[in-house]
Amino acid sequence: MPVTARFLVVLDADSTLIRNEVIELLADEAGRGAEVAAATEAAMRGEVDFATSLRARVKVLTGVPTSAFARVRARIEPTPGVRELIDGVHARGGLVGVVSGGFHEILDDVAPALGVDVWRANRLAVADGALTGEVDGPIVDAAAKAAQLTAWAAAHGVAMHRTIAIGDGANDLLMIGAAGLGLAFNAKPTVRAQAPVVIGPVDLAQVLPLLP
Repeated sequence: MPVTARFLVVLDADSTLIRNEVIELLADEAGRGAEVAAATEAAMRGEVDFATSLRARVKVLTGVPTSAFARVRARIEPTPGVRELIDGVHARGGLVGVVSGGFHEILDDVAPALGVDVWRANRLAVADGALTGEVDGPIVDAAAKAAQLTAWAAAHGVAMHRTIAIGDGANDLLMIGAAGLGLAFNAKPTVRAQAPVVIGPVDLAQVLPLLP
């Protein structure tokens, strides 16, 4: 039986929970980091369809060995204030979720290490110890993020007005809009323009005064 929580905070992963964009770190392993970084930036600004962009960027990863995951994990930098925020949510009886257009292969290590309660991300298809260049299963896009926020709230007995969503990119806008309180954090201009609240400093501890 899922634990009941007083409230729910859901964060994006890349450039929110962590400072990095994981797909760029993986692309570095293929020698194409700069190319993928430019495509990621365009997707986060909302200039291209997220799912289409993600498939194209993942295609670049074809042949990257799964041994690269350990090297990528070693490069992950948690966002300043993330531990303070998660500890603060838990101290107030809340639950922390992360829903990401990134990848379980990295988040399954990072999320529990930071104290995240529930998380969801994309999965990378693998064959013979290397990436095939495809996403395994449905893509976690903007609609999926908003749906996951709603599903976690329902599962843990949290009314929607007691949910908080935090993200930086265009694919976070639907969950920011669906939450009781939506926060643009370290965000692209289109997200800052549409989110109800904008957090300026790249420090997640700035969210603590907004917790219920």
